[in-house]
Amino acid sequence: MTKKAVVIPGVLFFMSVFLFFQKNSNLSVYNDLVDEKYNVYSFPLPDTLFLFDTFLVSKSPHVKEAFDKELMVNTYWHSSTFLSIKRAAKFFPVIEPILKANGLPADFKYLAVVESGLQNLRSPAGARGMWQFMESSGKSLGLEINDNIDQRYHLEKATQAACEYLKDAYYSFDKDWFLAAASYNMGVRGLQRNMSFQNSRAYEELYLNSETARYVYRIAALKCIFENPTQYGFNVRQEDLYKPVQFNVVEVDTAIENLRVFAEQFGLTYRDLKEINPWLRERFLENKTQQTYQIKILKN
Repeated sequence: MTKKAVVIPGVLFFMSVFLFFQKNSNLSVYNDLVDEKYNVYSFPLPDTLFLFDTFLVSKSPHVKEAFDKELMVNTYWHSSTFLSIKRAAKFFPVIEPILKANGLPADFKYLAVVESGLQNLRSPAGARGMWQFMESSGKSLGLEINDNIDQRYHLEKATQAACEYLKDAYYSFDKDWFLAAASYNMGVRGLQRNMSFQNSRAYEELYLNSETARYVYRIAALKCIFENPTQYGFNVRQEDLYKPVQFNVVEVDTAIENLRVFAEQFGLTYRDLKEINPWLRERFLENKTQQTYQIKILKN
């Protein structure tokens, strides 16, 4: 892309206009200022886009419009996209090696951005964590979920669970990563039913609910923006990016009666411990089965 986007922040612009009109209320001057100073731009679309090791964008008007929509929405959703870019510097170094070890395309890291903006969210439907697993699907993929522990909030384990899901879906859809990604939103069976009824095996040809129909194109748009942020108006200095957390690991195979006291033994606050180990859901660790858990301890 050769054309660099220039975006003048609307809030700052209108603040300056407001201050100006404290002294001058001439409407024609105001209109001239708006015409001259306030601009946003549509972005030229790439001719092709390589996603999941496969070319996605075609000459189809439907595909182009769908991708264009996601590119515009995520470009001009400034605060959310800015924060996701900053968080990516903190969490992608954790996610990327796990994807690679499982043989998944690195682009699947953007699926986590789509799902949660790289935050440990809880959806109204009950999905949780960065990869937004429902309780039943999380348990089926080997995550421990109970009142005391919820490994949907454990980034490494949840990422591994997402890899397991996507690998299974990949083979369920005859090695099609686009369909595997779409099924993460709709479910394998739901997508298979739609494919069977519509007699089509191509994601871009399927008529799906609006969220699933947007899903892969949103992943593609985020890839474009994250890999070329300045071309889409996101100027982020290296020092503005969030840093990966440095930690040691302590193995625990017994119950912990009080996690605050446990944290203090390592010179940490309770908040320090909980923020780096969000999968610990209570103020204690029961560990009735005497499993060995790895608890992260912030490096001083």
